[in-house]
Amino acid sequence: MPPAKPDLLAPPAGRFARSHVAGAVALVGLLLPCAQAHAQADEQPLVLKPSTRLQEAWPQGVRQQLPSFFYGDRSSGRPNLETVLEGDAMMRRGDLVIEADRLEYDQSTDVARAQGAVRINQAGNVFEGPSLELKVDAFEGFFDSPRYRLLRGDAHGEASRVDFLDRDRSVLHDATYTTCRREPGAGWLPAWMLSASTIDIDNEEETGLAKAGVLRFMNVPVLAIPVMSFPLTDKRKSGFLPPTVALDNLAGVEVMIPYYWNIAPNRDATFYPSVMSKRGINMGGEFRYMEPTYQGQIRAEYMPDDRLRERERWSYAAKHTGVISTGVPVLGNLGFSLDANRVSDDNYWRDFGSSSNSLTSRLLTTDANLRWGYKDFTAGLRTLKYQTLQDVTAPITPPYDRLPQLTARYARYDVAGLDFSVDGDYTQFSADRNLTLQPNAKRSYMLGQVSRPWLRPGWFFTPKVQLHATTYQFDAPLADGRTSASRTVPTFSLDSGLIFERNARYFGRDWLQTLEPRAFYVNTPYRAQNGLPNYDSGGSDFNFASIYSENAFVGNDRISDSNVLTLGVTTRFLQPDTGAEVARFGVAQRLRFKDQEVFLPGGAPVEDRLSDFLAGATINWTPQWMLDTMVQYNPKTQRSERFTVGGRYSPSNYRVVSAAYRVQRATNTLTASEQVELGWQWPLNDLWGDRGRDLGAGMGQGPGRWYGVGRLNYSMVDRKFVESIVGLEYEGDCWIGRIVVERIQRAEATANTKYMFQIEFFGLARLGSSPLRTLRDNIPRYQYLREQVTTSSRFGSYD
Repeated sequence: MPPAKPDLLAPPAGRFARSHVAGAVALVGLLLPCAQAHAQADEQPLVLKPSTRLQEAWPQGVRQQLPSFFYGDRSSGRPNLETVLEGDAMMRRGDLVIEADRLEYDQSTDVARAQGAVRINQAGNVFEGPSLELKVDAFEGFFDSPRYRLLRGDAHGEASRVDFLDRDRSVLHDATYTTCRREPGAGWLPAWMLSASTIDIDNEEETGLAKAGVLRFMNVPVLAIPVMSFPLTDKRKSGFLPPTVALDNLAGVEVMIPYYWNIAPNRDATFYPSVMSKRGINMGGEFRYMEPTYQGQIRAEYMPDDRLRERERWSYAAKHTGVISTGVPVLGNLGFSLDANRVSDDNYWRDFGSSSNSLTSRLLTTDANLRWGYKDFTAGLRTLKYQTLQDVTAPITPPYDRLPQLTARYARYDVAGLDFSVDGDYTQFSADRNLTLQPNAKRSYMLGQVSRPWLRPGWFFTPKVQLHATTYQFDAPLADGRTSASRTVPTFSLDSGLIFERNARYFGRDWLQTLEPRAFYVNTPYRAQNGLPNYDSGGSDFNFASIYSENAFVGNDRISDSNVLTLGVTTRFLQPDTGAEVARFGVAQRLRFKDQEVFLPGGAPVEDRLSDFLAGATINWTPQWMLDTMVQYNPKTQRSERFTVGGRYSPSNYRVVSAAYRVQRATNTLTASEQVELGWQWPLNDLWGDRGRDLGAGMGQGPGRWYGVGRLNYSMVDRKFVESIVGLEYEGDCWIGRIVVERIQRAEATANTKYMFQIEFFGLARLGSSPLRTLRDNIPRYQYLREQVTTSSRFGSYD
């Protein structure tokens, strides 16, 4: 809490007794409107309103007209020339307060000289020392042997002298700098402290510049600093970032010295050259931009000679989204996006990066999209090309490039009660035929559909008719000699459901319970498709969304023949006062009246009259607990084909534990898997009864606390950890220490292990290899220990 602000109308006792009468008159003037306001409180409640009197900085034109106020036990001098105050002397002008045992002010030169217990507060920046000479309005002068506290960043320290250049800039000589909270006692030492021959403070740019400095941690020198620029706030600034040191089983010791370039408020760049003890030099950089109509980023790395593979290595990734103006109002604008990713070789995915790096995937895309829309019509042009990183021990079939793909859609809703749409797609598929064993093709596809929904509070009923039409032109004959093919498939579906509600009471709580039965019928006649190549179709994941869909496949190369009825029911428990969903339980199953004879290459007809039985539940009984489970049960084999259960417990900030168990039986397209996953962030001090304080999200739980963090993913089929992240965090008063070990299984016999160490000095810098992104991307609901940033106000240290 900031200190209580003194009443400006009532100076401290012993000063200016003659002002008491004026103060009493002013007090009466204040009380009368207050009494009237209380009398009208019932009719006109008090409302906070902004006031220009509380502005952070005085405009220059107003500052020159501000009056000066003087206080003191004894005063002398000549009117309009000089004023001398002795004994509890004080001068106040705008946001500047000077206090001292003796204060001299020369009005002709606007210079104030103070001696003995001098203290100045300039817009929240406080300096204390034996003597001061200051040109007040220009704020130019010097202070001998000051102790200081800066408003920005709440930093403090001592200096042999401070030179005030103007209201925003000053130079501290032979200075110390820290953000550690001062403890009582003469022998106190901060956990960390920066000592420098000079420290330049620039409040306008919100930066500090230390020269010939040494950074000490626990009174041990850890870093010599010839020149170091550091932020006073979270404002971006150009300059070298603290070096990072990481340890990796492939790279060895990696030292990186990043440089940040704040090009403009909407553009910046970061260069991060590094040296790897086992591999060599790696050059990297990233450029980001954000314009009114477009934004994006470009990232690239280049290693001229990687001793691991004895060759050069490189990669780049570029993302761009934006709007292109056509200049014709009736045509509107074009939307454009680009996502390009490329690497130098097939081993890049296993040799670089971590789980959070998109370039460590084995399928890299270059995807460009151009979109246009006008009223009910939309169109798009897309080019998509893959780079497939092959592994001789586990090869994968590359997907088809789309060079190009043209799409169009026209849709209208509620036209005489009808909804209808027409979708068109023309795609030219291209791939290496030696790998795909299929001819390349040009495919034209169209889907027209009409539906008539009836929606009421207690029920819904929606019949729909669809027509799928497809033609192919192949660049080589099929097995039967055809170089072209076509297919037309109609589909009829009927979706219906009821919604019942009732008030209920379970476990001592009132609920609004719903019962929502649903029936979904689909009839699609058989059309021969099994002899056609497959370019983009795959089986739909069997879940509560896909079981109520018309097609058993995704993509446009297979339209499943169906005569099926899906029956399901869902019940939900809602809080009556807020409508928040606390629990949901659902079951569904598909009844097949005829065999499904359309299947994917390598598949077989579906003859089961009953599909697998789906059952699922999601429970958020309290905000602290969450449970989610789903079972896919095969009634023919009388066993579960897939089972997932997961839960999370988070009683407060920085306390979260999540766990999941997943089982997938082997199928024609899926391999068997059984995995256990555990993630956590928890204060270890709880183990010995130190519960800490809940200071809110982004504020930690108080200094002197240890936190355990991690995520483990264990494969019970392979009997090994496929991904492991384990670490410790320590929160001090003015610093945070982190150590995290990350191990990722890249292949059957290949794993990357990375060790990340970091010390974060609040208000100065972070040293080491940051694990924050790894923790955030892998631990559900992970929270930074210090994230919340509040804007400092001069009224927080008002005198």
